[in-house]
Amino acid sequence: MFKSLIAALALSAASIAPAAADTIRVGMSGGYFPFTFVEQDVLQGFEVDFLNAIGEVTGDDIEFVTMSFSGQIGALESNRIDTIANQLTITPEREAKFVFSQPYVYDGAQIVVRRGNEVGIGGPDDLSGKSVAVNLGSNFEELLRELPNSADIDIRTYESNIEQDVAIGRVDAFVMDRVSTGQVIAKSPAPLEQAGEPFSEIRNALPFRNDEAGNALRDKVDAAITTLKENGKLAEISEKWLDADVTQPAAETVPAE
Repeated sequence: MFKSLIAALALSAASIAPAAADTIRVGMSGGYFPFTFVEQDVLQGFEVDFLNAIGEVTGDDIEFVTMSFSGQIGALESNRIDTIANQLTITPEREAKFVFSQPYVYDGAQIVVRRGNEVGIGGPDDLSGKSVAVNLGSNFEELLRELPNSADIDIRTYESNIEQDVAIGRVDAFVMDRVSTGQVIAKSPAPLEQAGEPFSEIRNALPFRNDEAGNALRDKVDAAITTLKENGKLAEISEKWLDADVTQPAAETVPAE
């Protein structure tokens, strides 16, 4: 009887004890201001705060693994990381490989040129005959290659220093998401300017491997994103880093006051 009581108490204690925290390994470049970047040896940015907030909701530990953007898909496929937080765009090709969380950033592709060179560039149609830089492995190369005039655009891929080469005239323009370009222009001493309006809506989300464990982690993280949207934390993080709430579809995006 006594042994049975001890066993029952132990079982009860085990059932109410908090589950051990999992570690979610998050791949990011640490070189995509203001989303993920290193300043004074500290990894910071929108994505860092966002993933840490997810960890606070789920009770999991977040481990950031920095690597080149072009290597992140391979790292996810080979189980070296569990997801990617680097403004990864949902595309049909990526959806065929991975399962995605709900979008947490809505944006558009933006052309940037050296200040004074924006005349005559009102959109992607005006990129014919121009050299245009994009980040290696990003969705922007694909967006440019899908344009009707893509054969007339000299598309160049970069690992880094994309804005410097535009500023010194080595390339005519670069394409990046609208929010990042605004922040890069504000922070950089280089004379840069947005050219034309954003094109092609971009939805950024977290990808996970399409297996049992990956789907379970996606569901847990997705529920946390819903919580962060409902309690206003995600909008707060967006306004902190981007001076706007870009966590809603473009038609509903609200600039910060």
